[in-house]
Amino acid sequence: MPHKMLKLSTLAILVAGASQASAAVYTIEPVSTAGADQLAAQAYFSSAQANADSTPVSMFTTGIKPSAEGENCFTGNCNAGSYDVAGTARRGTQGAPLSDAVAFNQNRQFIDDLSGLYSYCRDNLGYNTCDIWARSEYFGYGYNEGDWQSGQGLGGLQHIQQTWKNNYYANAVALDSGLVVTTKADDASAYPEQGIGTLQDKTTDATLEGIVGNYSFGTSSSAVFNNNGVYPRAFAKRGFVNIDGTPAALLNPVSGDAFVKNMGQTMANGAVKTTDGNLLVVGSSSFSSSFIQDPESREPNTDDMNIGLGFNKDTFKQCATNPSNLYSTFECQFSTFANEAAFWLVDASGNVVKSGAMGSNLAAVDKDHDDVSAQASANAVAMVNGSPVAVGYISRDTNSSDSYVMEAAFFKPTAGIYSSWSQTAIPGITISTGDDRNYEYTMANDVNANFKVVGIAKSHNADNRSYPQKMFIYDNATGQTKFLDSSVSSIFFRGANGDAEAINDHDQVVGWIDSETKNQIDGSERRHRAFTYIAGSAAQGPLKAGSVWMLDDLTNDPELGNASVANSYRIISATDVNNAGVISATANYCAGGYQKLTKEAQCSVTEKQVAIKRVPKANATDKDIIVRKAEEDEPVKRSGGSLGILALTALGFIGFRRRK
Repeated sequence: MPHKMLKLSTLAILVAGASQASAAVYTIEPVSTAGADQLAAQAYFSSAQANADSTPVSMFTTGIKPSAEGENCFTGNCNAGSYDVAGTARRGTQGAPLSDAVAFNQNRQFIDDLSGLYSYCRDNLGYNTCDIWARSEYFGYGYNEGDWQSGQGLGGLQHIQQTWKNNYYANAVALDSGLVVTTKADDASAYPEQGIGTLQDKTTDATLEGIVGNYSFGTSSSAVFNNNGVYPRAFAKRGFVNIDGTPAALLNPVSGDAFVKNMGQTMANGAVKTTDGNLLVVGSSSFSSSFIQDPESREPNTDDMNIGLGFNKDTFKQCATNPSNLYSTFECQFSTFANEAAFWLVDASGNVVKSGAMGSNLAAVDKDHDDVSAQASANAVAMVNGSPVAVGYISRDTNSSDSYVMEAAFFKPTAGIYSSWSQTAIPGITISTGDDRNYEYTMANDVNANFKVVGIAKSHNADNRSYPQKMFIYDNATGQTKFLDSSVSSIFFRGANGDAEAINDHDQVVGWIDSETKNQIDGSERRHRAFTYIAGSAAQGPLKAGSVWMLDDLTNDPELGNASVANSYRIISATDVNNAGVISATANYCAGGYQKLTKEAQCSVTEKQVAIKRVPKANATDKDIIVRKAEEDEPVKRSGGSLGILALTALGFIGFRRRK
């Protein structure tokens, strides 16, 4: 087991390295930075242009293209170059995650100002740096500490909210193997709305969530329009599919409500090819407006926005009942919605041949309860015995002050893809009722052809102190759910935060986990590192059944020295793994290699966050695994009360989650 290897002495590690001509069981292939470079070269806000010119764009991965039947890179039977990597490049902070149906999975749609961001961090992350994190997420990375309203930050929620008066510059682009993907939201023909104005170029944010065959899919924001001197968006988020470079929008499948159909959001989170050759896309779609009749719980702090506008509650109430004013009214830009799990069947020409809700039936219940609303989403889908199974979360009524919470579930068609869908809560992680509940939320992230599901469960603490985000795996064959904890491996230590993001058909799980055991409550954030867990009964190449490894250990090759490619990366998250064993991951990159081979070695130059692909070495054995030496963590150096961009990226990592 890997935890035993962690006890190897330094001498034993050096002897093991010296006795081999080559080590490591994975190689690292960097993903092209062309799309990130393109985003960095685009014009930005004049107040922040100097900051943009001097700050590298960050890259994230979200998924990897499935391998063909029978391919296995551990045996050399694969074409690793054919496995495209999906992801996004982002300039600065995101403010509100584009990949979340509701921000930070809080089921509270009022995390829309500085105070809301700080409260979220304090109550759910528990860091003593929450003031810095909140200001960076709101005002943008590199904001001017002496003048927060100066607009010098990169990204951030403030720039989004200032769009009405200041227009907007794209902050995130969708990437296919590092190249920018065009979304339907960039095309004026995607907007049938009347009186919205003139589309402004390069004003959409987008993320690519996955690639299946010649299809890619993801979610983008609306473009910004010039409407008589103000700059509205048509909607907040819309799912898209791109077929051989031709984009198509995934429209809201509800009928009858013009407000929801126009401004309601859709999201494309996962997809799979069906037996008839169509693409089944799963995600979420708005079904009703939320909070319109109770604006007290939705009023943002316009002083933070710094655009000289107030927020009129009476005007806000009219957004749902007077759609003709949607794009000429500032308040309507803050419209929010209750959402349900949804699906779209897309043919090879990009036509949606079928769409609808996935059994959530939320329209039959009260959509709102105090300051939370009914929410459901499908995050991933797989074909199980020829029929699709989707996983995600549904709303659960806990009969408490936070009545509707998000609970992990799976969705199945009742009689074929074209029929209705049923929903089932995943057993073993049911959220308890009453005010003293056990979990803040639970959700499923991925499912494989064996009907094994991986996901997360955020522990709940009524005392407003952060509890860990735990990981689980559910096996439908046995009906059992187990947590990835210290009983599985010492890597999953007690109190660790983590995210099980994907599982392939060989039951190989990948994700991220805290790599430090220091106390996090009222302290600084722990470092995150990517892991893989062989959850099935069969070994995957040199990785034995039941073993857990940090991915950094599986690329370690002391024979090549500190300046090698293998020592130029520290992998902070693994986001997907296909059946050939190839992993998409996000890493910190140090040009020229880190100073040492150790786990937390320092970099002599500026680190960058990049996208990588990890490819198994053919015919490697467990003797090729050399665990990196651990050493005492060096203190985090801060200047001027701010965090570096990589630290801030990590701070927001729990809020940035892959959708497959």
